[in-house]
Amino acid sequence: MSDIEGKTGGRLLVEALVARCVDHVFCVPGESYLAVLDALVDEPGIRVVTCRHESGAANMAEAYGKLTGKPGICMVTRGPGATNAAIGVHTAQQDSTPMILFVGQIGRGDRGRGAFQEVDYRAALGDLAKWSVELDDASRTDEILGRAFATALQGRRGPVIIALPEDMLTEVARPQGFHPTPPCSTGLDPATAASIHAALDQATKPLLLLGGSGWSDEALKRLEKWADAAELPVLLSFRRKDLWDNEHRCYIGDIGLGTNPKLLERVREADLILAIGARLGENVTQGYTLFRREDMARKLIHILADPAELGRVWPPLIASATDVAAAALKLAETPLRGRWPQWRSAGRADYEAFSSPVAVTGQVNLSQIFAGLGAHMPADTIICNGAGNYAAWLHRFHRHRRPHTQLAPTSGAMGYGVPAAVAAKLVHPDREVICVSGDGCFLMTGQEIATAVQHDARVIFIVVDNGSYGTIRMHQEKEYPGRVIATNLRNPDFAAYARAFGAWAITVESTEAFEPALAQARECGTVALIHVKTSVQDIAPGRTLPAAESQ
Repeated sequence: MSDIEGKTGGRLLVEALVARCVDHVFCVPGESYLAVLDALVDEPGIRVVTCRHESGAANMAEAYGKLTGKPGICMVTRGPGATNAAIGVHTAQQDSTPMILFVGQIGRGDRGRGAFQEVDYRAALGDLAKWSVELDDASRTDEILGRAFATALQGRRGPVIIALPEDMLTEVARPQGFHPTPPCSTGLDPATAASIHAALDQATKPLLLLGGSGWSDEALKRLEKWADAAELPVLLSFRRKDLWDNEHRCYIGDIGLGTNPKLLERVREADLILAIGARLGENVTQGYTLFRREDMARKLIHILADPAELGRVWPPLIASATDVAAAALKLAETPLRGRWPQWRSAGRADYEAFSSPVAVTGQVNLSQIFAGLGAHMPADTIICNGAGNYAAWLHRFHRHRRPHTQLAPTSGAMGYGVPAAVAAKLVHPDREVICVSGDGCFLMTGQEIATAVQHDARVIFIVVDNGSYGTIRMHQEKEYPGRVIATNLRNPDFAAYARAFGAWAITVESTEAFEPALAQARECGTVALIHVKTSVQDIAPGRTLPAAESQ
């Protein structure tokens, strides 16, 4: 069909994606968007990754957005498909990740009738996304996609939802041309940069706090040289540990859940906090108790891409609605006059002590396993996880060395790690990818091992099995001691489960057995799983359950 005669809405949609250099689509197929799937047949440059559950597809798209800085593309069918995918949209919203979810929709003539799987996505899911829209005119496809990509990428990054009525996808319309445009960016005002430098030069105990999304490798490199020359201590926000080399002398730790108490005291003691990209939300501020508003008005310099977040909770001394990478590059142009070697070295010493392995009661010491992981894996290995107490061991003891090596949901979503790891391996087949999951977390999306095997995504999955929803069990014992309910799990043989999908697998029950198992997994030539059996009594680093209650 020629352009003069027109093209179907499905074809126009796919051509608009091609024009925007989309190379992966993560999906669960559905009859509501068959016309889009048909158009994808003719586009070999777009890899279509078929997933086993819509939450897996959405989490893969979100992980793609984190890794590449481009919107991750997810396609699901109407009703249950969309609501299953909502978890990935929520993570993209919480984590400031660019993502576009395309949802098949009922025909336009059936709206409001309670048709099969009918949902008003703007009403039901609109609050999860930066923008939610129904594309009801095929001739406006490029316009709507242009706005969707811009919305996902500009300001604070995030998700967009586009509903696709199935009759629109088969109607014929003349293309209006495809006009992808780069997202706009905002730079740091020179006067504001001068004020920030002046405030830093007067500070005796300053801290540089980084977080959020939108960073470039060049900005991080320049900022590292800038901070290193002044020995400015650097800390990272919750689950953003890959923004800075954890072995760098200026790095003093991350702040979120399970934070070093000495680091929290250091933050309170600081007389200036330069926060770039970090929203300073609930986890970072320890339930909004770490700071006092009157103190922050005197010592907080806050740089974020979204002006709506500035002053939302904490009144700043200086604020700038600026792209974080642009702000970092501007600040790094001018060397700092001050130097803080003692302040930095004390913070670094506290971090070194806190990230050293601790004693446990069981046969498997996760602190030793994760502290030693970096010695056996390349520095650019991508580490993925979901949510649960097992992640506290990983985040505390593993040291990230490069950007784009941590995929972890600040949303606290269980089940994130498995699909995130599959996406990471598909995007970077030349890099090693490890997924760490708890037993409860793993079985929420563990079926995506089938996706990994089908697409030859050779991830190493590590399942930490203590037979419990450990985080909830820990809080249960604290708030209602001895009254255990709903947290004990009866698990399968995870190694046998993985083998059933065609993966290589092994079970280990001691710290010493892990290293040779990891070596075998790296050499097996396929998807691999290491089932690590741990004691529920070792519920978190430095914390144990009562022995009588851990059975």
